[in-house]
Amino acid sequence: MRVLPSERLIPGNSEGAPLPDSHSELPPVIRRTEFVAFALAGLLVIAIATVLYVGKAFFLPVVMAFVTGTMLSPAANFLERQKVPRALGAVLIVITVTTLVAFVVALIASPAMEWSSRLPELGAQLKDKLHVFDRPLALWQELQAMVGGGSEALPSFQMPKFEWVQPTLEFLSPTFTEFLLFFATLILFIASWRDLRRALIMTFSDRDARLRTLRILNEIEDHLGSYLLTVSVINIGLGIATGIVCALTGMPNPAGLGALAATLNFIPIIGPIAMFAVLVMVGLVAFPTISGGLVAALAFGGIAFLEGHFVTPTIIGRRLALNALAVLLALAFWTWMWGPMGAFLSSPLLIVALIVKEHLMPADSPQLPQA
Repeated sequence: MRVLPSERLIPGNSEGAPLPDSHSELPPVIRRTEFVAFALAGLLVIAIATVLYVGKAFFLPVVMAFVTGTMLSPAANFLERQKVPRALGAVLIVITVTTLVAFVVALIASPAMEWSSRLPELGAQLKDKLHVFDRPLALWQELQAMVGGGSEALPSFQMPKFEWVQPTLEFLSPTFTEFLLFFATLILFIASWRDLRRALIMTFSDRDARLRTLRILNEIEDHLGSYLLTVSVINIGLGIATGIVCALTGMPNPAGLGALAATLNFIPIIGPIAMFAVLVMVGLVAFPTISGGLVAALAFGGIAFLEGHFVTPTIIGRRLALNALAVLLALAFWTWMWGPMGAFLSSPLLIVALIVKEHLMPADSPQLPQA
């Protein structure tokens, strides 16, 4: 009798049970346990993001203090080596940084308050100068009519209303409670950073885990400290260059515009764009012609392009390479989460995430073959 392939006997099987088809023995691409693990991980991420978003008033100043304190820890270590008690060093560092920030804010706030009081007048001047775009808009309307588009009349160029100024200032200005929580947490964090490090390391009982945690903390402290120092020097140089350009082109208050450029440049991508828009608006109001008003903005655009594409990648890239897409996504996520302060924290938090990833998933671990 002829035996069918699907009925061949399994060796050693006295009952002659048929061998199942080979395709039914293949394991699924994703097992149920893996799917459950992915789902739980996704739910955990969503839960953490929700808590951080809802609890912004608490988590933002605390995380800001932790990141800033880690950046300033090398300065506290230096003062401690000079026989300055760490608690006193923490207070001195916070007072010094606060004084510098207050000085920069004073440079920016004085002209900003003056200009904000003249917003209706300045808006009218800007609207009159932008009437030059009425003719191109009319030509565009005629072109639409020729190709069969709508024939509705296009309105002349209209200036946006200024009701957004007060809500924007409220959004940018944290409350007094958040300020107090930030400064108190920052001082205590810097003063007790060594004890916190030791407690975190000793949490693990395994020696390898302790060494890994120690390496991660050391590298985070080193990279964030270097990042703050390097970026601050670069942004100060950008601010000085912007102030010089504004002074040479006759822009009003070049010192304030330079300080604003240095401050906004701490926020990647968004900061330079916002500064370019500010220079365009100020130039159009301050100069009688549109071409004269755009000189400072175009010069700043060239400086920012050189800084963003050559200076910063050359200096920062040697220490820790940051993928442009990762920087953009981190910026978008943390700006959506916590606003302007989240934008400032996006790059430091990305650096921390990359350091943790490199130590928990080192390059010498098993990798997939190249496609």
